Amino acid sequence: MNPLAINCDLAVRIITGFLRDEVGKFGFRRGVINLSGGIDSALSCYLAAQALGPENVHALLLPYKTSSPDSRADAEDVASRLGLEHTVIDITPQIDAYFDRFPDADRLRRANKMARERMSIAYDFSQKFGALVIGTSNKTESLLGYTTLWGDMACAINPLGDLYKTQVRALARHLGVPEKIIAKNPTADLWEGQTDEDELGFTYEEVDQVLFRLIDERRPIPEIVAAGADEKFVRRVYEMVRASQFKRRIPLVAKLSHRSIDRDFRYARDWGR
Repeated sequence: MNPLAINCDLAVRIITGFLRDEVGKFGFRRGVINLSGGIDSALSCYLAAQALGPENVHALLLPYKTSSPDSRADAEDVASRLGLEHTVIDITPQIDAYFDRFPDADRLRRANKMARERMSIAYDFSQKFGALVIGTSNKTESLLGYTTLWGDMACAINPLGDLYKTQVRALARHLGVPEKIIAKNPTADLWEGQTDEDELGFTYEEVDQVLFRLIDERRPIPEIVAAGADEKFVRRVYEMVRASQFKRRIPLVAKLSHRSIDRDFRYARDWGR
């Protein structure tokens, strides 16, 4: 039995209920999503459209000059299938204007800047529409730290945050996301030819099995290795999770009082209502 198998009908009910409740809890009705043409953002759009109604979901397509035309076409296809209003903004002018001052900036620095520029636009549109930014980061990426802090990780609510990448694929197929999007190599489309698995050095199927045992089952490394996993790989994954913990926490506060935020003053965001 595959430990990562999920009940897709139940998952959809839980996630769409979560989106309706959390968006409406503070008087909002709409959501804004950065739609890249990849599976994660496509699935977020499908779930949000089902939860809120397509008329209440605005998709943002934010290509850079090196972005794949196929990615834009796939994003437009998703918006069209779901009946979503969408806006296309080429971020090339603002990215290039910034890095004209820093021509020696490496590829990763440029990629992070693009991710944060896109999220900055999403938050501007959330203000314009009185909407919440809906996230697209899955559990695998978040645990590995394969995300940009204040970039693709930034959002008000995240429907995919407790789904491993392989579970995202299963749920996307269940909801009818185009097979072309599900089957293509995952990519952040940050530079020409970039793919997630080439950059990471392993497949999502491989790492999800290890992450599930490390995180969900809380198994020690020796036990996972004894079950047949490669020790070097397991230790590498563990270290990636450990080293990226800072990305999954709100900023640390130097404790001076008896009621420090995130230490002693820890309530649900709707406490007291």
